[in-house]
Amino acid sequence: MDDSSEPKTTTIAETETYLAWKAEEPDGETTFHLELNNVTLHFFKEEWQEFLDLVDLVLDDEL
Repeated sequence: MDDSSEPKTTTIAETETYLAWKAEEPDGETTFHLELNNVTLHFFKEEWQEFLDLVDLVLDDEL
């Protein structure tokens, strides 16, 4: 069986109810995914970086 069409997935972080993971797609693109209860958000690399920048701004404001 040829697995070259399947993405290679890696868990970034996980809690009891949330999961962040990335997938290295066969076409060379890396996608990022957030599973938040029954909602999953999908990001391309540039979108993921912008999301992380947003989270940094939120954390800076909260501290």
